[in-house]
Amino acid sequence: MPDKAGLRRQLLAARTLLTTEDVQRAAAVLAQEALKLPELAEADTVAAYVSVGREPGTRALLDALRARGVRVLLPVLMDDNDLDWGVYEGAGALGRARLGLLEPTGPRLGPDAVLEARAVLLPGLAVDERGMRLGRGGGSYDRVLARLARAGAEPALVVLLYAHEVVARVPEEPHDHPVHAVVTPDGVRRFTA
Repeated sequence: MPDKAGLRRQLLAARTLLTTEDVQRAAAVLAQEALKLPELAEADTVAAYVSVGREPGTRALLDALRARGVRVLLPVLMDDNDLDWGVYEGAGALGRARLGLLEPTGPRLGPDAVLEARAVLLPGLAVDERGMRLGRGGGSYDRVLARLARAGAEPALVVLLYAHEVVARVPEEPHDHPVHAVVTPDGVRRFTA
């Protein structure tokens, strides 16, 4: 099994082969599949993120959640790579930020705002058959997951991926947390603890 860095390189290389049309088609199906999740249908607040580049698309899903009256929190990357949060007010209220990210331009709510979320959509590069997620390696979401655990918060943890990014095994470290579900264009897969 490759180490985390090697697996990240492989997965990112595979994403570069996707066309704009591939990404757009997958995004539409991902939104449809994710909206079927009871965890999202019943949530009043969802923490999510704005996809960029060849990441599995989240924008249609963000707009659909907002149209349903869900309060969508989006991350704001702080200088120490921790995450602050702001409310998603539509695509017109997003601004360019460090690392090519898009962030809400409105007021900041603080790092603990994520504790209000009933579901957290996590970015990732892969998830394995145990629900272990491989992120990009910056540690931002490791901090979010640790904050949730310390507070005793138990939102549904969901990752959006392409079907080929559900793999047999990802390298795991003690601080890694499993997710509850993965949504791919092929459907939803749930994991049990």
